[in-house]
Amino acid sequence: MRKNMLILLALMALPTHTVAQDFGGMARFEILPGWRTPSGDHIAAAKITLAPGWYTYWRVPGEVGIPPQFSFSSDSDIARITPHLPVPEVFDKTGIVSIGYKDSVIFPLTVDTNGVRGDIPLTGALSVGVCEEICIPVTFTFDTLLPQNGRRDASIVAALESEPLTAAQANVGKVTCVIDPIEDGLRVTTRINVRQSSASEYVVIEPSDPNIWVSQADMSRTDATLSATVEMALLTGGPFAFDRSGVRITVLNNNGSAVDLRGCSAG
Repeated sequence: MRKNMLILLALMALPTHTVAQDFGGMARFEILPGWRTPSGDHIAAAKITLAPGWYTYWRVPGEVGIPPQFSFSSDSDIARITPHLPVPEVFDKTGIVSIGYKDSVIFPLTVDTNGVRGDIPLTGALSVGVCEEICIPVTFTFDTLLPQNGRRDASIVAALESEPLTAAQANVGKVTCVIDPIEDGLRVTTRINVRQSSASEYVVIEPSDPNIWVSQADMSRTDATLSATVEMALLTGGPFAFDRSGVRITVLNNNGSAVDLRGCSAG
């Protein structure tokens, strides 16, 4: 692959019928075939290995970036496929905050087989951004079989175990959201009753409507209460409603832990 073709190829799907793919030495992609669980689910994973200095993004990339996007298809009658995203890092590149992964990342995939037995054919694509000084959109494609008699993979298990904790697991108390109108949208302040980590904290607030833009959070802490304030605006302009029950709040710590919270009450 010629280096002067990298940008062009980044916008194209890479060849199918491959187990591993390399993108110009910057990123290597492979499907980890995984194993079938006693309940009948299949656990597999997509793995990206990055060159030194390169990184890729989490579900919320930060100020700029391209979040991972999966698509799947199969000739089998499987019910659904659920990707899992491990806890990311928060890092600062020349004053711009990004949220993602360096070195490598494994995205586990839980396949609801719907009772299907035998090897399961699976095709799909994973679109990501890979970045160093610049960011390049890349689409990796795959065409594989998920084996009936596969082996349990310790690296996939570790990735599953590195998902954010739930509110119950982290002993989180009350989570509230106070809403104030501003000129072009809303200001939302969430207050989370959660024990302070020894690491620095970063809060991500995601409304249920993907058409709502959200600023970076301004954070503060008073004893056991972590506060985060963001501004929100509809991308197309105009008024909008904020659904407290649908909001997703993630508290990220730079020690590799996180808490995933769903919904908040009125303050």
